[in-house]
Amino acid sequence: MSDPASPWTLARRAARLNPSTIREILKLTELPGIISLAGGLPAPESFPVEAMAEASARVLRDQPREALQYAASEGFGPLREWLSAQLARDGLKADPARILVTTGSQQGLDLVGKVLVDPGSRVAVEQPTYLGALQAFAPFEPEFQPLACDDEGPLPEAFAAARGARMAYLLPNFQNPSGRSIPAARREAIVAQAAAHGVPIVEDNPYGELWYDEAPPPPLSAAAGEGAVYLGSFSKVLAPGLRLGFVVAPAALFPKLLQAKQAADLHTPGFNQRVAYEVVRDGFLDTHLPAVRARYKRQRDAMQAALQAHLPAGCRWQKPHGGMFFWVELPPAVDATALLPRAVEAGVAYVPGAPFFSDGGRSDCLRLSFVTVTPERIDEGVRALAGVIAQALDTRKAA
Repeated sequence: MSDPASPWTLARRAARLNPSTIREILKLTELPGIISLAGGLPAPESFPVEAMAEASARVLRDQPREALQYAASEGFGPLREWLSAQLARDGLKADPARILVTTGSQQGLDLVGKVLVDPGSRVAVEQPTYLGALQAFAPFEPEFQPLACDDEGPLPEAFAAARGARMAYLLPNFQNPSGRSIPAARREAIVAQAAAHGVPIVEDNPYGELWYDEAPPPPLSAAAGEGAVYLGSFSKVLAPGLRLGFVVAPAALFPKLLQAKQAADLHTPGFNQRVAYEVVRDGFLDTHLPAVRARYKRQRDAMQAALQAHLPAGCRWQKPHGGMFFWVELPPAVDATALLPRAVEAGVAYVPGAPFFSDGGRSDCLRLSFVTVTPERIDEGVRALAGVIAQALDTRKAA
């Protein structure tokens, strides 16, 4: 509701803009002594600082005026060519002319929403799904269509109920928040059913390079062709502060996505694009990413061991094969949102699961991040969390 003392009348869509639950919780992690298992941040120790410094110096030495000038809205040509070659290695043929470099992949979600979503149109989403996508799409006033899921992702038969949806938003690799991955056979079935029911796919893949046991199957977009949009990011492989993402769009959508990009910010910072290209152009990621994976795998294994050692009976989780998160389902009637203040008092923070559901329908689950915490602190934090959960269970039994 507008302030009666203010001359400003807010647009209807402004009422659908809400603060990020995760970013509000991150404020708690600034309190002294808190072990944060909440944030979805990459480990700062993984940032290639030296390589970035050297690349920045080269760009300012060799291309200073071009790097500091306005640039093409589509993105830096050599970087788009490099992206095309990288995606081909993963099985996705992407014409550089259909790759749009965005200001973080979050902007890609916003552009897709602007181009595809009208008030009241349906957007199919996994349960749970990425909170940032729900926030990005919400101002365009969609009706979210939940897709039934199991431990392997969306059920193919769920797409029948989504017939006519403007898109299905899916994260097939190490999903945020659940950590699950869609296996190859399920991917084939999803693509077939989505096509059969006329549901285009928006595939978001920020975590695909963070695999610890084996590389994931080819993208959904490789099989879906013109029926898919693919989003990727440099945030998890280089550094989130660059704010570099990209969209691979079919010919029917690319011009409108480009126009929406031009209206939003003209172009993604050219200096950042050139620096990133200088870093990655000669195979840097082939040596950098294995080191990041090894680091994160140790932390993943530490959290798996801590959960097995400390969580009380009735808790359920999957060991993720990549990414940054564990998803823990609590015993029935334990409310993770209500439990959070007590967890913070005990010295540990997490993200309650309810905001990751398009209907807010589940409160008995939570997300734990492991990549910014040492194995020793992971064990300490999970032990504290387990104590809070056990206390809640004891209180419930006593009642």
